[in-house]
Amino acid sequence: MELAQQVGSRLRELRLERNLSLSALARLSGVGKGTLSELEAGRRNATLETLYALTTALDSPLTAVLGPDPARATLSGRAVDAVLVERYEDPAAVTEIYRIRIRTGAVQESDAHPPGTQEHLIVLSGTARVGAASAPVEAGPGEHAHWPADIPHVYAAVSGDVEAILTVRYPA
Repeated sequence: MELAQQVGSRLRELRLERNLSLSALARLSGVGKGTLSELEAGRRNATLETLYALTTALDSPLTAVLGPDPARATLSGRAVDAVLVERYEDPAAVTEIYRIRIRTGAVQESDAHPPGTQEHLIVLSGTARVGAASAPVEAGPGEHAHWPADIPHVYAAVSGDVEAILTVRYPA
């Protein structure tokens, strides 16, 4: 099954499990009802930002919509391309590990994820400006940044593309 169809099917399942109408999920996520309908039908590819808005509204980790075997799923947003490398689940949390590229010249502003979510970034090359939207930090090659992801946060490349490893940890 194609990724758009898998995502659409899982979005619909999660929405119905939570007894939400299309209109209610659209309101909660800020995603248009028409867009949501096309996503659920598998007729449209979602951006990284759209998927995060929807999974946050559904109180689920991003990988919850990627189907039964999400490894190597590639997602793109306005500034970030992300490839899921690993997903680990235990009773305390779901942890997702991504190989990401932050593209020069664009900023990705991410809305708050579910309460308690944390993000950690290890920069492989380039210099990233990441973290809380109100106080982002810079991290260069070999450096690490971390921030609470349950508040609005940003990703930007200071100069040149950034290659990095991103870990997102959602509490159970």
